[in-house]
Amino acid sequence: MRVIGGVARGRRLKSPRGGATRPTSDLIRGAVFDMLEALGADLSRVLDVYAGTGALGIEALSRGAGWCDFVERDFRSCRIVEENLALTGLGGRAKVHRGPVDKVLGRLAGPYTLVLADPPYADEAAPRVLEALASSGKLAPQGVLVLEHTRRRAVPERLGPLAVQQTRRHGDTCVSIYR
Repeated sequence: MRVIGGVARGRRLKSPRGGATRPTSDLIRGAVFDMLEALGADLSRVLDVYAGTGALGIEALSRGAGWCDFVERDFRSCRIVEENLALTGLGGRAKVHRGPVDKVLGRLAGPYTLVLADPPYADEAAPRVLEALASSGKLAPQGVLVLEHTRRRAVPERLGPLAVQQTRRHGDTCVSIYR
């Protein structure tokens, strides 16, 4: 796994051993950022929830995001995100927050212009948590929420005030853009 665009392009990223985390593949990250570029999305302030390895947020930072907050509940994954930020030299524009998204949300300043969400595919609480996030005022008025999900599970047409604008499928993985 590597950064595929921007100033850290080509840098390899670490991933936890044991397969507990499903990092977003290079192909999917490329598709996400192609979709965002086509929309003219603002990358100035990013929130990467269910961060895992931090690959999505690091990709945003590499492509010019001014700041990224990473939220991850697993201690080992938080360490991996911090290591990946150090490897890419992007740690000065980021902070890693350890804890469940719904608990950490109240501590985050916002507003965010882009929210990247890649929850575990089996996490039944994720739609409720993302609905709360979308309704919290933490997303800027013209902000975008990107949700990576399995094609085997339907996602809500709306998350609070946000509606699905487009969904792209890549094998078993889908990417839905909410605005």
